[in-house]
Amino acid sequence: MNLFEDLKWRGLIYQVTDKEIEQKLEIEKFNFYLGADPTANSLHVGHLLAYLVAKRLELFGHHPILVIGGGTGLIGDPSYKSEERKLLTIEESLKNADGITKQVKRILPTATIVNNYDWLSKLNAIEFLRDIGKHFSINYMMAKDSVKSRIEKGISFTEFSYQIIQAWDFEHLFKNYNCKLQIGGQDQWGNITSGSELIRRVHSSDAKVYGLTFPLVTKADGTKFGKTESGAIWLDKDKTSVYEFYQYWINTSDDDVINRLKQFTFLEKSKIEEIAESLKKEPEKRLAQNILAKELTKLVHGEKELKKAINVSEALFSGNIKNLNVDEIEMGFKDLPSILVDEPINLVDGLIKLSLVNSKREAREMIKNNAVSINGEKINDTYHQIDKSLAFGKKYTVIRKGKKKYGVIKHN
Repeated sequence: MNLFEDLKWRGLIYQVTDKEIEQKLEIEKFNFYLGADPTANSLHVGHLLAYLVAKRLELFGHHPILVIGGGTGLIGDPSYKSEERKLLTIEESLKNADGITKQVKRILPTATIVNNYDWLSKLNAIEFLRDIGKHFSINYMMAKDSVKSRIEKGISFTEFSYQIIQAWDFEHLFKNYNCKLQIGGQDQWGNITSGSELIRRVHSSDAKVYGLTFPLVTKADGTKFGKTESGAIWLDKDKTSVYEFYQYWINTSDDDVINRLKQFTFLEKSKIEEIAESLKKEPEKRLAQNILAKELTKLVHGEKELKKAINVSEALFSGNIKNLNVDEIEMGFKDLPSILVDEPINLVDGLIKLSLVNSKREAREMIKNNAVSINGEKINDTYHQIDKSLAFGKKYTVIRKGKKKYGVIKHN
């Protein structure tokens, strides 16, 4: 299976500007680019597919150029947006760009990373209108889906001009980096074709460049991919812990998991088909979900962090948490009910303050019935005092009531 066939089998081809790209990808080595506007200081899993498509091209010998949109991020892409984005300051844009750059380097280690603020900030209004704007008719720009969808509600000139500015990115990269291919999600089709058109107009019709888009990821039930009740699943472990990231993929539905393995992992077709058979025969084993979670967590956070996430998952499932370390406690328990104490606290009072029980009477009954454990050890003494001497790292005491309810006492 060649590269293009593999992308098609994985459901990663939505549109191409020219069918000959299928053969070109096999016989030529392209410098290609994808962009990221730094609207936050971290990517989330909704962005991840783009970088994994880029990695597939990278593995076949094509060279990725990542354009951090330090300039375009100050303007805002109207594509698939119902209203105008909040404008960033230059300081916010550049700070966010730095965070994204570090994450992408882990996924695309050979990538050339550039920031379009470096060339867009040098463009003056006369150059923009005379040298670039003259190549775009209003009719052409109005026909783009990103603009048409916003006309009724209203679109500012700032966002209306976005496609021209991104088109100049492609022209700049073509001229300075010999970049002949742009990739992006299906919402970027209008921007990609605008760039291709600008290059032809500026450099003659013989200037051959290509565009390739992949579908936006959706769930089988129609709900938004990459979102949970608590919000987006970020690649930054300070925003979304590695354990939460791992659990997100573990909780993938049976209806979605094989597609996710195709889209987000580098497993061979034969292996994924084997996993699909296992899912049909023994869905209760959740083999597909476990493989997906391990592959993605290792890719984004590394082997060491993956092992921590697995340790936490297994400990929480079994209730045997006594062998966890402080890092793993912080990873797995950060969103659970917690209280901060300066002095030793009675177990009964701790259960009440953590809202694990409704009364002292219920607390005592649970303790006497061996339904309460501290740091993985059953406690049946209603007078038990909790102090930091036996806490994890002298910082955390984990209380478990029943099989699934946890709370954390943080010691000063």
